[in-house]
Amino acid sequence: MHNYPSDISREQFEIIRPDLEGAKKKTRPRTYDLYDIFCAVLYMLRGGVQWRMLPADFPSWKLVYYYFKVWSKPDENGISLLDKILKKISRN
Repeated sequence: MHNYPSDISREQFEIIRPDLEGAKKKTRPRTYDLYDIFCAVLYMLRGGVQWRMLPADFPSWKLVYYYFKVWSKPDENGISLLDKILKKISRN
């Protein structure tokens, strides 16, 4: 589908998949793979572009932005899930 320098490998993603899946209550089956959504978030963070400029081979920018907001919400210690995950994958 896509191959950008900001993408992580599927092996790295499998390490963080449980964390990402646990961040949002699953009410219905997902239409998009969380890998694609997470890679889109990484693209936005590393590229510094506007949300509406997200390449078309990623899920819609609105969906990616929604997950970014969910994953960026700080916990009781002031640390977001996204911060924890980025630290986890940077070690591997």
